[in-house]
Amino acid sequence: MTLLVLVVMTALAFDFTNGFHDTGNAMATSIATRALKPKTAVTLSAVLNLVGAFLSLAVAATIAKGIVDANVITLEVVLAGLVGGIVWNLLTWLFGIPSSSSHALVGGMVGAVLVHVGTSGVIWSGVVSKVVLPALIAPTLAIVVAAVGTWVVARLTRNVPAEVQDRTFRWGQIGSASLVSLAHGTNDAQKSMGIILLALIAGGQASADSGVPFWVIIACASFMAAGTYIGGWRVIRTLGKGLVEIDSRQGLAAETSSAAVIFMSSFFGYSLSTTHVATGSVLGSGVGMPGAQVRWGVAKKMFLAWIVTLPAAGAVGAICYGLQHWISGTAGSVVVFALLIATSVWVFVHSRRAPVNSKNVNDEWDAPEVPAASPAPIAAVPASSVPAGSVSVPAFVPASELYEVRG
Repeated sequence: MTLLVLVVMTALAFDFTNGFHDTGNAMATSIATRALKPKTAVTLSAVLNLVGAFLSLAVAATIAKGIVDANVITLEVVLAGLVGGIVWNLLTWLFGIPSSSSHALVGGMVGAVLVHVGTSGVIWSGVVSKVVLPALIAPTLAIVVAAVGTWVVARLTRNVPAEVQDRTFRWGQIGSASLVSLAHGTNDAQKSMGIILLALIAGGQASADSGVPFWVIIACASFMAAGTYIGGWRVIRTLGKGLVEIDSRQGLAAETSSAAVIFMSSFFGYSLSTTHVATGSVLGSGVGMPGAQVRWGVAKKMFLAWIVTLPAAGAVGAICYGLQHWISGTAGSVVVFALLIATSVWVFVHSRRAPVNSKNVNDEWDAPEVPAASPAPIAAVPASSVPAGSVSVPAFVPASELYEVRG
């Protein structure tokens, strides 16, 4: 029972990191265009994530029964998989990279299962159909939808004054960002529900065909909302300022595209990466806006992170399971949990060296270098040239102090 409690706590910790890691998916563009104040944005997102978690359980079923064989799952496997997902979430957050929490979790679980029983424990058809293919299709679809939507909006509003555009589309952004947050809750909160269900089955507290208990739904929804409220400002900054300089029209198009794709994914039960969708939508808004500049260098780093997420998290999960097996017993699990805490503390301390928060999240991405000011020219005024009876001045006075400069 002690190990089961430890696993449930770790699953809720993953939910918390998922919340602050993915806040930017919903609110980065609204914060960047100043449609919402940063703190207001994350509060709204937290509430809607909480509500969304109660709307669908299809993704929870996918995580629990569609990726790995539930019959070979042990509590040690679940713990190792969760640690793999959390470590990858923390590292990518530290560097401000919007990577997939979904793929980190799936990768961690698959890596642990491979070490535990080999390839037979992984449902490869489920991995391909419900993880890999959506990862390829969803961002591509989001790019296309957002690009077309942005282009159409830009054409229709090209003669509308900029002030009217901003005022109108910012209000629209509040609605579209709210939809993305709601959609995020229907998709991402479900993943920890599925993992906890796996743990309950492995611990003998639930049957293999049981559904997600109500207390699990409440706990996961609450931890996801709490993490969202903390605000993953580093990732928000990258999505809102690093990829494209977004205006309110682009923001509305990107958020609407993201919400549509995520809701469709949740309906069909796909374990979709909301990060892939949100990033694809932001890129699409840059591609579709005439004259917009897309920072492809930043996008290239994110694409690389996406590619290595599954194997990297899988490697961590495999190492953690191997460590538990080597030490054996509850002691091995305690050691792995302690290493997770130590890693979390290291990441937090390291992040304080260059903090990103609600006050500087909208600073310019590429701040121009301001050359050092040249010293003011000095006008030499010989004391002997001052007429008798006049007010004396120092021998050398800056010209700016002697004359009033106009113009």
